Amino acid sequence: MATLSTESFWSFPPDELLAELETSPQGLTADEAARRLRRFGHNALHAREGSGVIRLVLTQFKSPIILILIAAASLSFFLHDATDGAIILAIMFISGMLGFSQEYGANRAVKRLLATVQVKARVLRDRVEIGIPLDSVVPGDVAMLSAGSMIPGDCRLLRAEDLFVNEATLTGETYPVEKAAATLTAAAPLAERSNALFMGTHVVSGTAQAVVVRTGLNTELGKVAARLAQQSPETEFERGVRRFGYLLTEVTLIMLIIIFAVNVYLHKPILDTFLFSLALAVGLTPQLLPAIISVNLSRGARRMAAADVIVKRLTSIENFGSMDVLCSDKTGTLTEGTVRVRSALDAEGRDSERVLRYAYINAFYETGFDNPIDRAIRDFRSFDLNGVEKLDEIPYDFLRKRLSVLVSENGRHRLLTKGALTNVLDICSEVAVDERQTRPLAEARDSIQQRYQALSKQGLRTLGLAYRDLGATTRFIREHESAMAFLGFVVLEDPPKADIAETVRKLGALGVSLKMITGDNRLVAASLGERIGLKSARVLTGPELYQISDEALRVKIESVDIFAEVEPNQKERIILAFR
Repeated sequence: MATLSTESFWSFPPDELLAELETSPQGLTADEAARRLRRFGHNALHAREGSGVIRLVLTQFKSPIILILIAAASLSFFLHDATDGAIILAIMFISGMLGFSQEYGANRAVKRLLATVQVKARVLRDRVEIGIPLDSVVPGDVAMLSAGSMIPGDCRLLRAEDLFVNEATLTGETYPVEKAAATLTAAAPLAERSNALFMGTHVVSGTAQAVVVRTGLNTELGKVAARLAQQSPETEFERGVRRFGYLLTEVTLIMLIIIFAVNVYLHKPILDTFLFSLALAVGLTPQLLPAIISVNLSRGARRMAAADVIVKRLTSIENFGSMDVLCSDKTGTLTEGTVRVRSALDAEGRDSERVLRYAYINAFYETGFDNPIDRAIRDFRSFDLNGVEKLDEIPYDFLRKRLSVLVSENGRHRLLTKGALTNVLDICSEVAVDERQTRPLAEARDSIQQRYQALSKQGLRTLGLAYRDLGATTRFIREHESAMAFLGFVVLEDPPKADIAETVRKLGALGVSLKMITGDNRLVAASLGERIGLKSARVLTGPELYQISDEALRVKIESVDIFAEVEPNQKERIILAFR
C-alpha cells in the first residue's frame, strides 16, 4: 500500500486496487480509519512555510541596508550619540512595521477567505454512510458522491451513474467531464483519466461510489500546493536592494580605510581618526531609504487593494510593474468560465429557429439531472410551450450519450433527441430539409462531418439534434431511437470576457506579451487566442512538452503564445523556462 501513491491507480482493476488498499466496497472500520489517519496524516494542503508572525517580522529586517543601519545605530550609541542612534532605530522600526502590517493583513485576508467554506465528505465507515471533515479522509475510504460533492482525494471510481465532474481547477476544461468506472491504460494523460477523480474538483451531476487512493500532498492538487509552499523566490526588487546594500557596504569600507590611512599618514591622533571614520560611516548610511521604500510600496498596495487585489508581498509590486511576459489561464480568466449557446444551425449550417425550439423543448423537459449545457439552452432563449406536453423520457447515459424526450403537440407525438453528434448520427437515416421534406443521410453525412470539424476548429462544442414522429405512441423504448431525421447542430462556447481583447491590446502597448497556459484542447485554445488578439498564435501542447528537453524548451518558448493540453505540474516548467 505504501507504494501505491506512485502507481497509475487508474489502470488497476477495482478488485486489485481494493486489495492493494486493504479495503472493500463497504469501506473501512472506524478503528482502521483512525490508524490510517495517524499513519498518513490529515488530508490537508499545508500552509505556506514561513507564514508565522515572528518569521514575517524578521523578514522585514534581512536586507543588507537594514544591517548597515543596525551597525550605524550601534556605532552612534558607542560614540555616545544616543539621539542619532534612536532616530535610526525608529526609522528602521517604522519602515519594518509598514511592510509587516501590509503583508500580515494580506495573509489574514486570505485565511478568512479560506475559512468561509468548511467542507465535509460522505464516506462509508463500519458499513454506514456518514459525514466527516474533509481533512479526516484517509486512503482506503469509500466516498459516496452526488451533485455538488467535493472530491475528497484522488479516487478511483467503483460505480458511476450519469456522473459529470468539473475539472477546471486542474485541466482548465470549461465543460463538465464524463466519468465512468472502466479500467484505462497506465499511459493515459490526466485529462483522459475518465475513471479517476481528483481532489479540488467537484461533481456537477450524477452519483458515484469511489475509493480514495491518495490524500493531502500526495494528490495531484497536493503536488501543485507543495511546489507553491516552497520558499518564495527572491524578487528582482529584493535582489536589486540587496546588491545596492552590498555596494554601499563596499564603498563605505573602502572610504573608511582610505580616510583612516590618510589621517594616520598625516600623523593625526589614532583615536580621533578612528572616531572620525566611524562618524563618517554613520553619516554615509541612507537612514531614510528603507522607510521611503516601504511607504511607496505600501501606497502601491493600497491602490491595488482599491481594485480588489490582495498584495501578500510588498516587494512583488515592483516585479509586477517591470514584467514583460504575463502567463494566464484560460477558463474563468480570459473567458467567462460558463457554457453558453452560440447558435442553432440546420444541417446546411444556417441559423434555424426550429432547431433552437426543439433543443429548448428537449432541455426544458429533461429530468435526468441538471447540467450546465441544458441550463445554457434554457437561458439562451425561452419559447412558449402551451400545447406541448411531455409524454416520456429516456435520460442521458454514457453508452448512448443522448437524451430523448417524447412530446405531444397539435395531436402529433414527436421524439426529440439531443447528444454527441456521432451518437445522434448513428440513429439517423435521413436529414431534414424543411418542415415537410427530408433526404437520405448518406447524401449529407460528409458535409455534416465537415461542418462539425469546422466548428470544432473554431473552439466550439457541437451537439446533434434529431427527431422522429411516432404517430399515436405515448410510451417509447430505446428501439424507437432509430430511423430518425437529423435536424441540425446546437453550438456551444465559453465566450471570452467582454473587455479581454482590449486588455490584451493594452498589455501589448506596455510591452507585455500574453502567454496562455491551459489544460483545454489546442483547437479551443487557438480559437480563443485569435479572438482575443493573439494573431497567428503558435501552440505547444502538453504531450509535446514531454518530448522536449529543458534546454530546447528555453529556446522554443519565445516563439510560442499558447500552451494547450497542459497538466498542472507542467505549468511550473513553462514558467521556469520563461525566467
